Amino acid sequence: MNKPAPEAVQSRAPTDWKTAAMQKRIRRRYARERRFKLFGMMAVILSAAFLAFLLFTMVTNGWRGFTRTEIALPLDFPAMAMKIDPAQLSTPGANLALAGAELEDKVSNAALAAYGPQSVPVLSDVAWLKVREALKADPSLLHQKKLLWVPASTQVEQGLRGNDAAAAPLARKLNAAGKLHTGFNAGFFSESDSTDPVAVGIWGAFKGSLLTMAVTFLIAFPIGVLSAIYLEEYAPKNRWTDLIEVSINNLAAVPSIIFGLLGLAVFLGSWSLFGMRVGPLLPRSAALVGGVTLALMIMPVIVIASRNAIKGVPPSIRDAALGIGASRIQVVFHHVLPLAMPGILTGTIIGMARALGETAPLLLIGMRAFIVTPPGGFTDPATVLPVQIFLWSDEVSRGFVEKTSAAILVLLVFLLAMNGLAIYLRNKFGTRW
Repeated sequence: MNKPAPEAVQSRAPTDWKTAAMQKRIRRRYARERRFKLFGMMAVILSAAFLAFLLFTMVTNGWRGFTRTEIALPLDFPAMAMKIDPAQLSTPGANLALAGAELEDKVSNAALAAYGPQSVPVLSDVAWLKVREALKADPSLLHQKKLLWVPASTQVEQGLRGNDAAAAPLARKLNAAGKLHTGFNAGFFSESDSTDPVAVGIWGAFKGSLLTMAVTFLIAFPIGVLSAIYLEEYAPKNRWTDLIEVSINNLAAVPSIIFGLLGLAVFLGSWSLFGMRVGPLLPRSAALVGGVTLALMIMPVIVIASRNAIKGVPPSIRDAALGIGASRIQVVFHHVLPLAMPGILTGTIIGMARALGETAPLLLIGMRAFIVTPPGGFTDPATVLPVQIFLWSDEVSRGFVEKTSAAILVLLVFLLAMNGLAIYLRNKFGTRW
């Protein structure tokens, strides 16, 4: 058989890639790749810019919420003639005794004597409470003249910051005379709600959030994990389990306000039992009802995350355990569950972080009460940080705007800590197969 000449083979070789049309298509493909990379980079930059703007706005508005302006108040306690035995100030009835001695009016008179009548008040509404605490801490003050630093009014504080034109001249005058000083407001982390923005704090709402999250975790975590174990390891594969799986996936996408309506109807609604009207099952505005409602909301998330973590354990682990004589339940709880726990905990923490930031379902079940005293238990009236932020944002005072931003910063730190913990657990205990 004769072989063709080399020139003939070369003439039949494909040369399309050398043509102008092919080179044009290659240039267009590379151009599309460059544009896609550019669009992706622009999306990342835009997202980072929005996040930076949010953080910048919160910090610039909120850092003042962590400070408080105080005014020097000279007090002549002997001239007040309160006629209180110093021994009474060490008893549980000290507050009642000081209220009966008209301490609030006498503190106001002392401010009037020191600074004269002004167009705006110079003392906060809670200034006399600080004087009361000072007397309880040192009863010997009843026989002394003392200069105490007490909270200044909101008008003076905002005037000093340039946000209140009417109070600005008085604030500048007092500041120039050394009668004002601004420092860190530790009371913001130890006080509860108040009608005066100078006296508000987040401790009541923060404690309510802790109690609510505790109830949520104690209900959602065990039920969600056990449900995932049953569906993944024991449930037969039929139309009923398929229906359950679809329902769980759909529940994870239901808006949170629907769960608020569910909690309102089931836990706070009235029931008819054997012809008798039964009242609400749980107390209104309590951390208990809030935790149960949020547990229903995040339970599908925990079930889905737990099933994925259990499914990620290789079948060889189960086969090896069964091969050495382990029972089915020993395989699950001694081998599969410990290996899947990092993924389960990661999904649980992310679900808890979502629950921590929810407001709508808690508003529907009444956790928007004005809480002056922090809740002492799971059944006491309580509120949570997102609801407290919502209530403060509805106030018109500039002082509440600063406190709202400060509370948002605290909530963001809390959420970042929870998500950081989830990332740490995933990286530390994650297993590569």
